[in-house]
Amino acid sequence: MRGEQRGEWTVLRVVGELDLATSPGVRQRVHEAVADGRRRLVLDLSEVLFCDSSGVGVLVAARRLMRSCAGELRLILPARGAEDGSHVNRVLAALGVRRLFDCYPDLDAAVGDADAPLTA
Repeated sequence: MRGEQRGEWTVLRVVGELDLATSPGVRQRVHEAVADGRRRLVLDLSEVLFCDSSGVGVLVAARRLMRSCAGELRLILPARGAEDGSHVNRVLAALGVRRLFDCYPDLDAAVGDADAPLTA
């Protein structure tokens, strides 16, 4: 996972798999960002090839954490990406939780002044 600052947004890029093995690391990075006073977080999932239930769990937990500290969480979930389409996008939609997240097609849209997130 890679991280960077884009203005007031902390961007965490998750690459590869978001599963039982990698979810704890993502959770830790989100908690570290909040502990550092970051209240605007973007999780870039455009390069995630696989996501299981523990990955979905860490996304839901990140949303809950950001809301509890009056923060904002945005996801980058392109309609096409990570080779054959956004796997995470499909998983979240199939589980009925996609609507919980503000999703954007790319980093520029996510960190910009775009008020309207990408709809399903």
